[in-house]
Amino acid sequence: MANPDADVPTIPSRPNAGTSVGKIVDIEHAVVADDPRQWSPARKNAILVTVSGAAIIVGLGANLYNPAIEQVESQLHASSGDISWSISLFILIQGCFPLVWSAISEIYGRKVVYIASFGFGIVGCVVAATAKSIGVLIGMRCVQAAGSSSVLAMGAATLADIYDPHIRGTMMGVFYSAPLLGPALGPIIGGALTQAFNWRATFWFIVIFTGLCFVAFIFFKDTFRRERSLTYQAVLKRRLKERALKETNSSGRSSISHETVVSAETKITKEDKLETSPSAGITHDSGALISEVFAKDLEGQTTLGSGDSTGVVTKELKEIRLSFRDVNPIGPVFLVLSRPNNVAILFASGLLFAFSYCLAYTCSRTLSIKYGYDALQIGLVLLAFGMGSMLGSILGGRWSDRVFTRLKAKNGGVSRPEMRLESTFVSMLFLPLSSLGFGWVAEKHVHVAAICVFLFFAGFFSIAMYASTLAYIVDANAGRSSPAVAANSSFRGISAFVATEVAVPLQLAIGDGGLYSLWAGLMIIAELLLLLVWWKGASWREEAERKEAQRASES
Repeated sequence: MANPDADVPTIPSRPNAGTSVGKIVDIEHAVVADDPRQWSPARKNAILVTVSGAAIIVGLGANLYNPAIEQVESQLHASSGDISWSISLFILIQGCFPLVWSAISEIYGRKVVYIASFGFGIVGCVVAATAKSIGVLIGMRCVQAAGSSSVLAMGAATLADIYDPHIRGTMMGVFYSAPLLGPALGPIIGGALTQAFNWRATFWFIVIFTGLCFVAFIFFKDTFRRERSLTYQAVLKRRLKERALKETNSSGRSSISHETVVSAETKITKEDKLETSPSAGITHDSGALISEVFAKDLEGQTTLGSGDSTGVVTKELKEIRLSFRDVNPIGPVFLVLSRPNNVAILFASGLLFAFSYCLAYTCSRTLSIKYGYDALQIGLVLLAFGMGSMLGSILGGRWSDRVFTRLKAKNGGVSRPEMRLESTFVSMLFLPLSSLGFGWVAEKHVHVAAICVFLFFAGFFSIAMYASTLAYIVDANAGRSSPAVAANSSFRGISAFVATEVAVPLQLAIGDGGLYSLWAGLMIIAELLLLLVWWKGASWREEAERKEAQRASES
């Protein structure tokens, strides 16, 4: 079992400091009750299996439907434009709706979001399975997308709750391999269901699968701890200030004195900032220290960061309840997007996902039109892409952790999230070549074995890179893992929506060779963005953290 303190940063002890910070200085390692990081490996593995299994819904929802398109067009009298909307709106909503789930999770935790979203998904699929018009089907596909959208964002945030950064890449790779079963198995299952029954059977299949996930999450133990949320810390600081001022005005004396408020900010701005250095790789979070100072002033009760092993939170802190006004998703996402390193990595992530989605979509058309394959045969060919993607996710995640651990040891035990991106260098060499290779063998109608080979490598290298970018997004946004992953999901959804809308017109205009030559160029742009973050990301991130801490101390 890995040492649970391996990634806990420390600061020098200081006499007469007035607070007992100990070894906890960043929000990721704030002391909490029933710390998920300290749970047994068996419990963590059970959580990993549960969220990964549920994540399969993401890929199945999009890909089971594709082999049934011809029947849908015929039975519901739908146009090709209607079908295009049913596909592109699905991926757009599936990408953007996690912003809403992320906000809800800050109030109610991860478990409530999982259960509520699966309920949405079940309703959407049931109505879609009984739809009599294409308009109802499109609308219910949107509801289905909203329901299934929580799993990727909440799943990544859940893994951030229970795993430290030194193993997070591996676990993210395992987790992300699950939704990649969709492109691999979705066309096969969808084709078999459509041929054996009809297109409605694909939705009933998802109803059954989602229902099983719904039941599984009833027994799920929530991993969210509000003390490790920057949103909660900001609200905590504001509420305690408001309470202190209200009590002072009404009675002339407050259980949380104004002096305590000033004291908390003084300790942070004048003492703690001197002891933490961005260049040392330590992320300082004023909110966690504010919580500690305030809580310690509350009649000597056991508090956060006090050294108590149970991490019991005071009664006063437990009384703080967030509202939807406190967790407006725009605010946290705006803070994520205010950092240049995040913007660059999100654009790269969006391009990588759009490439994968476009490849599976256009390859299906090519195999149908040029090779005359039916739905089941197309699914078997796309299995090569799915297997490559799964192996890329699992092995890419492990390689990411290995590189991260090696560079951390080389740097004297001090780590930075940007170290992880060095693991993408190998994939950068081969991904554009894989895109070019697929495009031109498809264009020249080469034997399908060549298509399978290039599909495998395109899937492997693109997802190996994506696994590292997803782990970086979580690592670089401590305390904001949920809105950061939700922002990433939005970039993915918008990118895939655009790619879906333009893919077929471009394929018809310039062929597969031209289309995937263009994609090779876009992959080079994505790689340049990753290199830029690897080179400049640390300085951008540390400067943004310094400004955020300064604004927090002044507010």
